[in-house]
Amino acid sequence: MKKTRYLLLLFIVFSCVDKNKKALRNTQQEVAIRNASTLLEEYLEEQNILVIAHRADWRNACENSILAIENSIDMGVDIIEIDLKKTSDNELILMHDHTLDRTTTGTGYVKDYTLAEIKELYLKDGAGHKTLFKVPTLKEALLVAKGKVLINLDQSFKYFEDVLPVLKETNTMDQIIIKGYNKPLDKVKETLGIYIDSVQYMPIIKLGKKGYKALFNEVLEHPFEGVEFTFASDTIPEVAKFHEFEKKGTRVWVNALWSEHNGGHHDDRALKEPDSAYGWLISKGVNMIQTDRPQLLLEYLRKKNLHN
Repeated sequence: MKKTRYLLLLFIVFSCVDKNKKALRNTQQEVAIRNASTLLEEYLEEQNILVIAHRADWRNACENSILAIENSIDMGVDIIEIDLKKTSDNELILMHDHTLDRTTTGTGYVKDYTLAEIKELYLKDGAGHKTLFKVPTLKEALLVAKGKVLINLDQSFKYFEDVLPVLKETNTMDQIIIKGYNKPLDKVKETLGIYIDSVQYMPIIKLGKKGYKALFNEVLEHPFEGVEFTFASDTIPEVAKFHEFEKKGTRVWVNALWSEHNGGHHDDRALKEPDSAYGWLISKGVNMIQTDRPQLLLEYLRKKNLHN
């Protein structure tokens, strides 16, 4: 009799565990469906302050790694920024630097290695130690992110002819944001061609740099869906004009990474003074913030009812 009761108890326990697992999986699927169907709409219609994870969640995983992408998706970021480089056999991989030394167990330039050779290497963590993780290809990264999050392919404008077939193959065209530094509109149209309306292109304007005023006015007059600004000083007059882009339905992206990008209103300041960092940026009309501390930013925005 005791044995029967024990077996019955075990059955009930495992049934509950199984139900909880199924409920968790269902919840994760619902989140994925919600993201796939709404993130681009939110981007275009300026809903929410959007959170961009710089090189994905690199503080808790190797930068530009599959794990960093998965972590970012799990915490609920809107956009993941990843960097591209091309191998000697014209394969696109995730890598910020032109060289392998800092982030992998290899040495030398990415362009001098085949993909097969790079796949023999291991990624390093933020402290420079070898891990068990490998360098992902663009295709591998896109398949992980497919339907779940928007992707900013940084340093990809010059590779667009190589990027395009991968986007088509993975059917991820509508998740992609591509940016370019100080590119006049005619150069953008020439490079992106008929696909200019298939991906989201975002110009980058470095306020205070040579020629920035002309580009600022050009983009304001012929707006894109979004524009990125960097500024070493928050007293540059154009910083006070971000709301003009907002009124035209153009998203304003600013990096909270380090001081020269944001006039001192950065992630580390947000650890002690979040209103002086993230709050200040938002008050100026910024509604896209790229961060090295995505969890911190998400928590701040949620407390302010500025993010789901």
